Amino acid sequence: MRGALPPARLPELETSVTVIENMNAPLNWSVLTAKRAGLSRELPSGNPDLMWVANSSTLIYGECDAVLVDTFLTAEQSKTLLDWVVASGKNLTAIYVTHGHGDHFFGLAPLLDRFPNARALAVPEVVEAMKVQLAPASIDGFWRKRFPGVIAERLVTAEPLQGRELMLEGHKLVVIDMGRTDTERSTALHVPGLDLIIGGDTVYNGIHPYLAETNRQSRLEWIAALERLETLRPRFVIAGHKKPDNDDNPRNIAKTRQYLLDFNLLDQATTSALELYEAMLRLYPDYANPGSLWSGANAAKEQSP
Repeated sequence: MRGALPPARLPELETSVTVIENMNAPLNWSVLTAKRAGLSRELPSGNPDLMWVANSSTLIYGECDAVLVDTFLTAEQSKTLLDWVVASGKNLTAIYVTHGHGDHFFGLAPLLDRFPNARALAVPEVVEAMKVQLAPASIDGFWRKRFPGVIAERLVTAEPLQGRELMLEGHKLVVIDMGRTDTERSTALHVPGLDLIIGGDTVYNGIHPYLAETNRQSRLEWIAALERLETLRPRFVIAGHKKPDNDDNPRNIAKTRQYLLDFNLLDQATTSALELYEAMLRLYPDYANPGSLWSGANAAKEQSP
């Protein structure tokens, strides 16, 4: 295929690349996914072969320039991502961060060092959330504690995006405010010319959603956000966390919505975190990262009256 992007060369990271090439279109896109350990690792049960989570990073590119959406968590994964972007031969002009969780922006610094004219951008509310993630209580008390020795020493935030659009070779990339999803403030990016939505953590694909920051009401708000995405009628939807071999079909919006509906229903029908966890596992036995479900189940039951 013309201009196809090569896969990153660090197989021990279990990276995977998806390339979509529209031969006559001015823009194309490619996705790099990388597996890592999840946040919650001490579980009452679960398939050990699914005890991982994968992040996705999407490169949207034209004839010369490119925009990257989200980065990775660890220093090694960030180097893999940088090598992949460099190998594309494109000039990186911007890195857009969909939301403030550290696993989506801790890889900014090496990209900005290699592409000094590129700008890291996020909506102002997300920039503020990123600053909270870099406060000692979060970066040292949470992230480095769970991933000792593998997160880069130098971490940077994005700068506030003015307005709600980025431009790539004359084409609009439109920010969509998602409100509360798996965290307090999330966005997605819509590329109308490609019928593409990069969902950040609004959409999940074959991986248990992160629910530890949610409650019943916020999950209903998340469902409403997913329904807004569906009105755009995309052909492709890239989840912020996806199984590397899964496709980017828009049905993943509906699947994420159904998962949240099931979780709310079973939360009401069960009396303990373990009961809720096991009931959801029976519905979603092939989803990766059951630790995310376990932490979400515990959070839900702690909120129960």
